[in-house]
Amino acid sequence: MNSWIIENDGNRFVADNGIMRVENDLRSGTTAYRWADGSSVLDTHGETLAGDRMWRTTHAGSHVLLQESVLADGAAAGGSTLSWTIEHRGADADSPALRQRFVLTAGRPYALTELTASRETSWSTREISPLCALRNDGSVLSFGEEAEARAEDKELRVLFVPFDNDKWVRYAAHPIPCDVESYEVTSVYHPASRRGFVFGSVSHDVWKTGVEAAGTFAGEIARLRIYGGAAGLHTRDTLRHGAVSGREIRSPLVFVGKYDDYREGLEAYGRANAETAPALPWEGGVPFGWNSWSAVMDKLDADVYMRVSDFIGEALQAGGALGEDDAVFVNFDAFWNHLNEAELQACVDRVRANGQLPGIYATPFAYWGRDPEKPVEGFEGVVYRELLLKDEAGALLPMLDGAYAMDPTHPIVVESIRRQLARFVSAGFSYVKLDFLTHGAMEGKHALHEIETGIQAYNYGMSVVRDALDPARIGRPFFINLSIAPLFPHGYAHSRRISCDAFGLIGDTEYMLNALTSAWWVNDTLYRFNDPDHTVLYKSHNQRATSEDEGRSRLHASLIAGTSLLLGDDYRMPEAAARARDWLSSGEAVALARKGRTFLPVDGVAGGDAADVFALRTDEGLWLACFNYDAERAAKRTIRWDRLPLNRTEVSRALSLYGEEAPDVRLGDDAIELELGVAASVVFLLAVPASSA
Repeated sequence: MNSWIIENDGNRFVADNGIMRVENDLRSGTTAYRWADGSSVLDTHGETLAGDRMWRTTHAGSHVLLQESVLADGAAAGGSTLSWTIEHRGADADSPALRQRFVLTAGRPYALTELTASRETSWSTREISPLCALRNDGSVLSFGEEAEARAEDKELRVLFVPFDNDKWVRYAAHPIPCDVESYEVTSVYHPASRRGFVFGSVSHDVWKTGVEAAGTFAGEIARLRIYGGAAGLHTRDTLRHGAVSGREIRSPLVFVGKYDDYREGLEAYGRANAETAPALPWEGGVPFGWNSWSAVMDKLDADVYMRVSDFIGEALQAGGALGEDDAVFVNFDAFWNHLNEAELQACVDRVRANGQLPGIYATPFAYWGRDPEKPVEGFEGVVYRELLLKDEAGALLPMLDGAYAMDPTHPIVVESIRRQLARFVSAGFSYVKLDFLTHGAMEGKHALHEIETGIQAYNYGMSVVRDALDPARIGRPFFINLSIAPLFPHGYAHSRRISCDAFGLIGDTEYMLNALTSAWWVNDTLYRFNDPDHTVLYKSHNQRATSEDEGRSRLHASLIAGTSLLLGDDYRMPEAAARARDWLSSGEAVALARKGRTFLPVDGVAGGDAADVFALRTDEGLWLACFNYDAERAAKRTIRWDRLPLNRTEVSRALSLYGEEAPDVRLGDDAIELELGVAASVVFLLAVPASSA
């Protein structure tokens, strides 16, 4: 194993891949993670709650490397991956045996770790953590002596990642001092240098994972904890996390990484999740088309649907902006059930005749009725109360978003989902938007007794959806989109809406880009596409008409998001139709969206705002998108070359999205300068000559 350094002197076990090392102290039961640049995470331990007592690896009387657990995959090539287990046993016969497993891979600046707790007889716990640290002097994390001395790196931020995208929740980056609980993942980073750590779960089969980070003094982390068992306001739970039982209970598998650029770390975290559970594959290209919700909301009828289909065919397909290889969907949202069967079939036939694909909408885990005693359609003698999620006493959970939570494991819920999806398939639909899915992940008592947690139930219910729409089963591709849903677990859909509802005003654009600022990395790792929601160029049904600059900003935001480009206007309105023709029919905007790649933030922001400059490197050069979120005042933007992945000398000129010289962009020696009008934005290319691309 010539690429590794392995040490085992009986007091400690060390594995070093040349980039990072994991040091297990066999005297204290602690683990340190160290990187070649001097960065470190110190004095970590594992712990689990058993009854009313917290058992820690540091409480154990013995800490032993299990020799038979030291395994190297790819040994003939020098050992690409090394895994090993440390067993911690206490003198107390009542204490669980704690086993920490570690995985380190050659060439990667991150390790994986998990904790297994076992007893002779079955037991249960609501909390288990493979990585905790508490150092009151604020030294849990260190960026190394050289880095700590840099004046520009005095600020340290902790990233808050929401559990789901409901209730217009925002991502946020909190400067220390703070006390943050993020969900599934966080980054602790210096915004000036971008150096940062990434911590998160890469298994999502049993637990909701909380990531706690806190510091009392600026620039210091005193407490870090990554644990399975998070439940509360942000997970939409009114009950404690479900108790997991058995003789052996396993924690989430946790990612521990350090990067010179925290953005690279989050992308690596996304890829690590994709290795554990791949994204649902999609070969049909970026989804284009239309969704009905913002255009007409509950006023949906066959007329608007068919006329939109005709408009897209005439304005965008016949003119060549959308080609034969593009996936073009025309989608019903909520209230499609206002149409009768004949109207639905006529709509499907019209869309297919126009060379498009019809889409539809469902909420498989939410019951919108007010009467739990109402009979369930198609199931004689069954009332809805039987299908709804309850607490241990049998009381219904409180409504969320105006709907009761259905139990995804109940056999009648499963059968009703299968029947509804089979109806969609037989009717000719090829896309489904699934909404209010967090209901299926709520903690409660489930019909299947082996399902003990909300995440187990969500995985069960979503696997029913995925399998019912499997192309191998139904004989053709079927696109699955998630609207309001947990970020994890993934692998059940082709796209997920990156934010909650976002319409056409500049505030909507800023809100959606807040999510992109911290979750661009989800695109093509967890899901094939980020979904920026309905792209309103003129007017959403519930809002005033947008100005031209607002409308263009909403379009630009969608183009850089990853992207599913579903328009959201009522094209019976002349101004809406005119904007779509003027801004899309020439094809340049569609071509950028067709890349299916997400721009990443050049710089994040403190708090819950959105970045205002995003970038994407391509063979042509560097694309930049700049936004002014102010609805009343113009703004100036200065983008320093040292914040971009190319130099001034590499750039020949700045071209607008539509191919001409970008007149308002000045390429200075030290920075790019531009001015933006009220609620305005610009997307432009810093072109690189072919010889240097």
